[in-house]
Amino acid sequence: MVSLYLIVLSLPFIVWYLISYLKWRKNTYDYMVIIPGVPRYPIVGTYYYFLWCPKEDVLDMFIAFIKSHGNFIHGWNGSIPEIHTQKAEHFEIILNNSVHITKGRSYNHLHPWLGRGLLTSTGQKWFQHRKLITPTFHFKILENFMVTIVEKTQTLLKILDGRADGQVFNIYTYITHCTLDVICETAMGVNVNAMSGKDNDYVKAIYNISDIVLWRFMHPYIPDYIFKYLPQGRKYERDLRVLHGFTEKVIADRKKALKTKILTPQDEPDNGNESWGIKKRLSFLDLLLEACDNNKILSDTDIREEVDTFMFEGHDTVTAAMSWNLLLLGNHQDIQEKAYEEIKAVLQNKPTPTTISELNELKYLERVIKESLRLFPSVPFISRQLEQEIQIDEYKIPSDVQAVLHIYGMHRNPDYYPEPEKFDPDRFLPENCVGRHPYAYIPFSAGPRNCIGQKFAMHEEKTILASIINRYKIVSVHRAEDVKKIPDLILRPVNGVSVVLERR
Repeated sequence: MVSLYLIVLSLPFIVWYLISYLKWRKNTYDYMVIIPGVPRYPIVGTYYYFLWCPKEDVLDMFIAFIKSHGNFIHGWNGSIPEIHTQKAEHFEIILNNSVHITKGRSYNHLHPWLGRGLLTSTGQKWFQHRKLITPTFHFKILENFMVTIVEKTQTLLKILDGRADGQVFNIYTYITHCTLDVICETAMGVNVNAMSGKDNDYVKAIYNISDIVLWRFMHPYIPDYIFKYLPQGRKYERDLRVLHGFTEKVIADRKKALKTKILTPQDEPDNGNESWGIKKRLSFLDLLLEACDNNKILSDTDIREEVDTFMFEGHDTVTAAMSWNLLLLGNHQDIQEKAYEEIKAVLQNKPTPTTISELNELKYLERVIKESLRLFPSVPFISRQLEQEIQIDEYKIPSDVQAVLHIYGMHRNPDYYPEPEKFDPDRFLPENCVGRHPYAYIPFSAGPRNCIGQKFAMHEEKTILASIINRYKIVSVHRAEDVKKIPDLILRPVNGVSVVLERR
């Protein structure tokens, strides 16, 4: 009787909700169909057109599709309304607005791993954490991180010496091991020795879970309650336990060390003395723990989420960026030699840069990196959930529509870059940047949610690339335009990057 009474009471609210939802759907549909696009299909929406396309062809096909409709279209990801754009003017409207800071629904696939860290959180939590974490990327702290970057780079060079024999090999594997060692030590103060090739459960779990997350992005129509019973879902849960368990143990150990004054924020980088694989050198985690002691904003779970986020954002993205860069340099010997001459002049007889001031002198190499990131941005697209109605050109876009911003396509838009497919570092000479739309180059996103670690990433890329170019001549086996790419969360070459290294 009570249950029936509750059902009767609930009926008006259910009816009101359904009417409101249907009105919203009708209103949204009326706005969306005016925008250029193609008919949608049940369940899959407009993604039907890409379901049977090989995944390595999806990006180029999608970009060409948007371009053919004037670089701005509407679409439906299942029942979710979307707009897709490759125009810098549209990017500015959306990204330069603190209202639209909520990431698109596809980022929900990262929640089991990263929780609500900086990449995936929104609202007050995001604002608080962003304000708290920003000082951990201060210039002096980045200088301390340079010690680790240089140390790992020197290890990489010793390993690559064994491959500089004129034989073809996949350098992507070596770069990813190096960046993982860098990020583990700078993020957590832990040396996982990925470059040693030894078995390590954490290293294996990182690679496994990255692959599964990317698979998840390619299959958005599979609901979570089904995914968890699939082989990928079960493996995902096992690897999550390894990753979270490892991070939680490191947090506990570092908290204990800070509490007993084994570590203090004033510690200078040491010479690599370590105990149980944990370095005395201060890490991102130590800085978070110190900030937490001062203001009590972050819980242990918050800290784990931010460390895991730093690990995710600072590993695959940097690996992809450097690998594409090496591929392009191996295709363009004239540009490589010009970069080499600059590096040789700055470093003199040193094998690798060791200070930020030296990195700042590598102006041409910086332009090379920027041009590589233009052609192959590590993150090919980003998305935002529109929190309020906006005006784009002559169209009104209602709230709750997902805006997908195609960085890869916009970076190759001839409206901003003449001969957009050409690799030309001099596009980024100061005089050539005058008049370019400020949102026409955003490899690290832009606006309030731009990448907080972009200086760290640039320092790492410059250090490793300068060291490789200084030591070896790089010859790519394939042309960049012939290399197939996977447009998942990270833009990566399908089969890595095959090169030949020759000692200089």
